[in-house]
Amino acid sequence: MKSDAIPPQQSKVEVGVYECNVQLKFRLIEEKRALRNREDLLELLIEAFANGADEYMEPLQAHVEAQEISELEASPQMRRQLMRLRNSSDLA
Repeated sequence: MKSDAIPPQQSKVEVGVYECNVQLKFRLIEEKRALRNREDLLELLIEAFANGADEYMEPLQAHVEAQEISELEASPQMRRQLMRLRNSSDLA
């Protein structure tokens, strides 16, 4: 009996190192004390933006740039992680 199923194709995942610049501008209604904690501020703002516009958040501008850079420009830790990713995808 012949099967019409298409065999799964293994595709090699290619990864690279990217330098990213994100500029977000939006208005937000939030508790004043929530914005005083500088350690959690970025996380709070990104979460608010990611949840999208509603009656508490009004997006004004979003600009994103991502540019692939040479692996040699990455930190030694990032280069090691890159090698791990590539080695693990070779096994798949």
